[in-house]
Amino acid sequence: MDEIESTSLEGKRVLITGGTTGIGRATAVLLAAQGVNVLLVGRHEKELNETLEKINHTGKSALGLVADVSMPRDIELIFKKIDSQLGGIDVLINNAALGASGIMEEENWRYIIETNLMGYLACSKEALKRMKSAGGGHLIYMGSMSADVREEGSSVYVASKAGIQGFTESLRKEVNPLGIKVSLIEPGAVATPMQPASEEEQKQKQADLEMLHADDIAQAVAFVLVQPLRSDVVNLQIRPHLQLI
Repeated sequence: MDEIESTSLEGKRVLITGGTTGIGRATAVLLAAQGVNVLLVGRHEKELNETLEKINHTGKSALGLVADVSMPRDIELIFKKIDSQLGGIDVLINNAALGASGIMEEENWRYIIETNLMGYLACSKEALKRMKSAGGGHLIYMGSMSADVREEGSSVYVASKAGIQGFTESLRKEVNPLGIKVSLIEPGAVATPMQPASEEEQKQKQADLEMLHADDIAQAVAFVLVQPLRSDVVNLQIRPHLQLI
């Protein structure tokens, strides 16, 4: 039997936006434990420090930066740190996002779109400049099955995630010839601070197989990253066992 090939994560330089809570935090902890050089970005210093401390408890370390991906000046700061501290970027995990309701109820809908969609695009452009020069890289986008389900009462959130879905499909055709991979991960319901349900309710839903844990998505990110060069995971949908739509 031929030996199974995989790509090593050791020493990879990875930027995780929204890396201080939920899926981003779980991904940062998992990848750091596997020898990845992680720069995690989030809007709040408290959550950033908590995540860095959690990584330190595993015997590893990571870099952190308080920044808001909806702000062009913060995007500039993020990539200045990438250049000065890591000397480049191998993987961008675009994960920073905010929950949102319908257009008639959502007062901050412009900020939601600036974060959930424009922030993804801005980070992608900066990462691609560096990946193109380096001759390769990997862009991972955290989408949502809301892009397909399009549930009632969440039209602003759906708009942002449907935009990401379309963007990644087109971007892959644009950058694959440059040796750059593009992957879209679309989770169903995940127990994170974004969920309106209480922590106890979320735990019960996980026990009832109606909600995922953030670690489940982190494992999916690692799976996508270790594929051999010839293999691209283009779109990966993950839903709780009993989430039927």
